[in-house]
Amino acid sequence: MRIDEISTPDLLQNHHESQSELHPNLLLSQIESSIKQVENLSPEKPLPDTISDDLRRNLNQLSQLAPFPDSVKLLVWKLSYRLWNACVDLSNAASIRSRSPSSSSSSSTSRSVLAEEHAKLRHVAADLLAVAGGIAGVPSPHVKSASFYHKTGLLWHELRKFELASTCFERATDLVSKLDASAISGAEERKLLLDLSIARSRTAWEVSDRNLAVTLLNRAKGFLFGSPEYHKALAGQYLVFGKSVLSKSETSGLNEGLRLMNEALDLYEKGLCGARTRDDRLELEELKSKTLRFISAAHLQMGEFESVIKCVKVLRDGANEDRHPSLPVLAMKAWLGLQKYAEAEKELRGLVMNEGIPEVVWISALETYFEAAGTAGAETAKEVFLGLLGRCHISASATVRLAHRVVGSDCSGGEGAKVRAKVAAELVSDERVIALFSGEASAKQRAAMHAVLWNCAADLFLSKDYKVSAEMFEKSMLYVPYDMENRALRAKGYRVLCLCHLCLSRLDHALEYINEAEKLEPNITSVFLKFKIYLQKNDQSSAINQIQAMTDCLDFSPDFLSASTHEAIACHALPVAVTALSNLLNYCVTGKSMPATEVVVLRSLVAILSQEPGNGLEVLKYVKRAFNRAAELGPDCFFGKGEIGRREWNWFAVSSWNFGIKSGKQMNFRLCAEFLRLASELYGLPIDGQAEENKIMVCKSLILSVTSLIASENQQKVALTDTEVKQTLELLDRAGKLLKSISTGTPFDDDQVNSFETDLFFMYTLCAYDIQGRLNDLESQLLVVKNFASSKACNPKYLLQIGLNASQGPRHNREVAYFVLNECLSALLSSPLPEYQSVALIVRKLIAIANIRRGEADDDAVYGMYKQAYRIMVGLKDGEYPVEEGKWLAMTAWNRAALPVRLGQIDVAKKWMSVGLGLATHVPGMESYRASMEDFVNGCEKELCVQNTGRETNMPQLAVASDAQ
Repeated sequence: MRIDEISTPDLLQNHHESQSELHPNLLLSQIESSIKQVENLSPEKPLPDTISDDLRRNLNQLSQLAPFPDSVKLLVWKLSYRLWNACVDLSNAASIRSRSPSSSSSSSTSRSVLAEEHAKLRHVAADLLAVAGGIAGVPSPHVKSASFYHKTGLLWHELRKFELASTCFERATDLVSKLDASAISGAEERKLLLDLSIARSRTAWEVSDRNLAVTLLNRAKGFLFGSPEYHKALAGQYLVFGKSVLSKSETSGLNEGLRLMNEALDLYEKGLCGARTRDDRLELEELKSKTLRFISAAHLQMGEFESVIKCVKVLRDGANEDRHPSLPVLAMKAWLGLQKYAEAEKELRGLVMNEGIPEVVWISALETYFEAAGTAGAETAKEVFLGLLGRCHISASATVRLAHRVVGSDCSGGEGAKVRAKVAAELVSDERVIALFSGEASAKQRAAMHAVLWNCAADLFLSKDYKVSAEMFEKSMLYVPYDMENRALRAKGYRVLCLCHLCLSRLDHALEYINEAEKLEPNITSVFLKFKIYLQKNDQSSAINQIQAMTDCLDFSPDFLSASTHEAIACHALPVAVTALSNLLNYCVTGKSMPATEVVVLRSLVAILSQEPGNGLEVLKYVKRAFNRAAELGPDCFFGKGEIGRREWNWFAVSSWNFGIKSGKQMNFRLCAEFLRLASELYGLPIDGQAEENKIMVCKSLILSVTSLIASENQQKVALTDTEVKQTLELLDRAGKLLKSISTGTPFDDDQVNSFETDLFFMYTLCAYDIQGRLNDLESQLLVVKNFASSKACNPKYLLQIGLNASQGPRHNREVAYFVLNECLSALLSSPLPEYQSVALIVRKLIAIANIRRGEADDDAVYGMYKQAYRIMVGLKDGEYPVEEGKWLAMTAWNRAALPVRLGQIDVAKKWMSVGLGLATHVPGMESYRASMEDFVNGCEKELCVQNTGRETNMPQLAVASDAQ
């Protein structure tokens, strides 16, 4: 229960109702009993909670019986002092006990509870004096009662019970306000008046009532009584309030803080006027100087730099103030604010001459100067630091702090960062600085310095300033001990130094560093860096060996093979890239997490190998592996699903096709056949369940593959084996089925017919004819040719080619030749503008085939061919039919009559002579021949008659060229 709550109407009513039942002596006896309990308490035992409650309850009841006679008042006063003294004894005992080692285990909570109970008891003691009031024979009873309240309020203030503290101080103030201030002469009473005002002000300040706090301090000026001690106490409180305001760094509170500081300064100066002893003057002078330094700091915080300079000048003019460490710092900061860097540097260098300057002060000064002067101040900061190093005790922590300030939080800021880094490098490499970090006691600071330098070097590396970065990494190595515990850290340093020199193309230096790193800690990173060095040196053999060394490392992961591939490609070391990808490919089937899928690795291998000539077999191997894996896992699983999968599949299919075409152009027909057959397999894979749309490419690939295989046989003069012939036949069977499916199932327009059926069907027919001839399947040969002749793809040009193939060579088929050439001749003759050169050639070939088929020169089929040639030539312009072919026909027909003439077969002879003469009639340039023929025909009867008498008739023979075309 609070003091101001004990006189509520309810309590008064209750106490009046029980007043008839209570007597002061009974209440006092109960109070005395409780006080005895307090007096008998042991400091080791906790204070019972009920004592203070009992005392408060009895005190409230006693207050209702006032006023009291002097005898009762005296008893109350005695009880109050007994309770107060008991509390003092308990407090002293508890204080002694708290300082003993055995009390360290007691909790702060229990001590706080005990202190609060003591405060409650003291509050009761103070209230007892107030209830008793003044008593005859006791001097200054109100002052004594106010003193109890003042001391109790101080306890509540320490316990941060500011409301209770304020209540106590207000009660004390009420008590002393009844006194006549002019009549107060005792030092104790005077001091109490001042202390009460200061205490009330402190409590008001704690509850953020600043206006009341300052008002109370101003009111306290009336209680100074000309005492220097009182001036010092009041000025000290002003100073505390001013420092509190400034410490919050609030712009709005700077003026208020400065005002409070000036109040303190004024009080110290007034106190000096009344000081009588030398010690008092020295103390006040020191406090005045301290206040003036705070005022200077406030001006600095407000940006009033001229005022700071004035304050410093006043302080330096005073006694012994030029040695205070804060003055050059304040002056330096003020000069920096005025942008007078020369004066600021002078103040900074003046710190070196002060041997007693605290470390924190000059480190702060260096930081401030460097922050203001920037990169231009880095060299000065280093010189000052090294100068102080020889005169002052400097800790490793301060060195780390300065180094961090010099290098800055970001070392990637251009030329300025480079300059700061170089200054920091000179600073940390000084032998005296390194000596600060020796020993186990500086292990933490040594690690911090290493981190500062390492981070700076890392930032420089990221900004591609490799030269300065290498220098900073080297300096960081100065702070790594040569022991087993730090082997890994040293190895890491060597590795990054290797990387820096590698970026600078200092390959020999880089190799030296990485060799040192491998001695300390062999790992995959060291092997990879050595691999990069060999690549830069263009030592591909050593680089390939390093790839194998990577796979043998315990900390190996496939990511390093992927990185090795990229490095090798960047250095145009394609064999190295192929080796890395080949090794990576071996890990794709393990199921481990991979940097790239198997299809990507295979695609990369094919792409790299294709960049150099002569790698066709290797390319074929990896494309074939891609197909086998797709067939094994399923196209969607291997290539991927959706658009990505389609692109991957299409890449391999198109690559196989392109490599096949390229190999064919390079006359490498065997490789061409392999690639094209593989292309047919790839195009035939069901991607997203769709394979129909790729029939044309499958068919093309199959037919061209067989064509290339036959061309390879002709080129190498090595016949296909029986197995190869059977495999080729299987390919042609697939192609034939696809051709049939495409022709019947797809509505082609004219362009598609010309581009697809015309070329492809012709090639298929040639290949099928060739392979079936190897198997001596003459009927199939004729069938496939007839199928072609009946298709839309058929044209005279292709029929002629097939006919020529069938009429000559080791696997000729005269039946096929005869059929095809007749079909071709019909087609040519039915065209609007026949090509008579081809017609003549076909006629000659048909005559030759007819001769061979029948074996009789006067065969009707042969005669029919000559007659057909005659009908063709009739009506043509001179020279339209090839002249030489016409001559050949005329002469051979005429010459065929020679044998019948000798044998006396006049009718047969006349038939052939008639054909020969008729043909000669339509051939330019045969006039002389024709005249000779006519003369012979005219004299034929006479000659035949003579022959019948037994004399031989000699028919003139015409010289015929063996082949006119």
